[in-house]
Amino acid sequence: MYVQHLSVADFRSWPRADLAFDPGVSVLVGANGQGKTNLLEALGYLSTLGSHRVSTDAPLIRSGADTAVVQAAVVNDGRQLVLEVAITAGRANKAKLNRSPVTRPRDILGGLRTVLFAPEDLAVVRGDPSERRRFLDEVLVQRTPRLAGVRADYDRVLKQRAALLKTAGAARRAGGAGDLRTLDVWDGHLAEHGAQLLAARLDLVRALRPYAEEAYTRIAPENRASPPLRSPFGLRYVSSIDSALPSGSGPEVGNGDLESEIPTIGVLTAALLAELARVRASEIERGVSLVGPHRDELELSLNGLPIRGYASHGEGWSAALALRLACFDLLGSDGAEPVLILDDVFAELDRTRRQALAALAGKAEQVLISAAVVDDVPEELSGARFDIADGEVRRVV
Repeated sequence: MYVQHLSVADFRSWPRADLAFDPGVSVLVGANGQGKTNLLEALGYLSTLGSHRVSTDAPLIRSGADTAVVQAAVVNDGRQLVLEVAITAGRANKAKLNRSPVTRPRDILGGLRTVLFAPEDLAVVRGDPSERRRFLDEVLVQRTPRLAGVRADYDRVLKQRAALLKTAGAARRAGGAGDLRTLDVWDGHLAEHGAQLLAARLDLVRALRPYAEEAYTRIAPENRASPPLRSPFGLRYVSSIDSALPSGSGPEVGNGDLESEIPTIGVLTAALLAELARVRASEIERGVSLVGPHRDELELSLNGLPIRGYASHGEGWSAALALRLACFDLLGSDGAEPVLILDDVFAELDRTRRQALAALAGKAEQVLISAAVVDDVPEELSGARFDIADGEVRRVV
């Protein structure tokens, strides 16, 4: 898979930009603030319907404009697809596939797969649990596009249920009873959609784990643990319903025996309902939903110690990079190889990690790189070059 053409209109800082790409390596070179990251962000948005830099769509629309449009021609196994998304402030976004409108923007998911590594990825390993949940869900959507609907349904139920809890809690604190007649219904919806999302995350962590372990040893061979051949990098999914699951069937199966069974959706649904019943009083008092995938954590460790608080800066970068390369290998193993996007990362890495990343990136069908200066890019990743300055893109022959 590779991107043949990218066009943006009123996206971020760009009134208009058009770039034609070839397979192999393409490097976007420009000083900070010239908009090179914005172009790579546009491709990432087409593949996930989200940005790696902001959590809402409004900042993606150029100041003074009403709508931003991103379009890309993607070639996969000799077949071309044209994907387009129109992002409109205050209204639902619209999308097209091969220039024909689709019912929902998520209907274009899967047409372009990308793995984007950027300085913001350090937050995945060092930031709040929400960063790691977001990371997992972005990969889920690329791996299985239908899960975008599951995630959207879960978020909708969570919002409605939280509003009900907040209203009921306020009423009780004021001396009333609070109207909770529909809470059982919302519990059922949360358990239904939450079980599907949780099962998918568990399957993803189990599938991703061996790739992440291998990637880390390649990126940071000096940190290889003892005994030999054992990776120091660990992934463990911890759920808010661990205690409600039958003994031996907990979500942590994704961290241990790769042959062990993930709990069925039925088991997960029952566990969610049981835990919701147990904490109901606390939820009403606090006005928040305390149980579900939105409270879960992906724990990352090195040599058995949490990366947050224990890992060095270099080890944190290695872990973040290993996660992205693991996604690249996993997505390539069960479908079309994704486009690898490296957004201004080489300047952040030491010489050993730069060389290791360059060696791995050079094997991809297409690599798109941004850098402030061309010298930041290892020589083995030389390719087509685009100079970006003063709102213009110039391809250097």
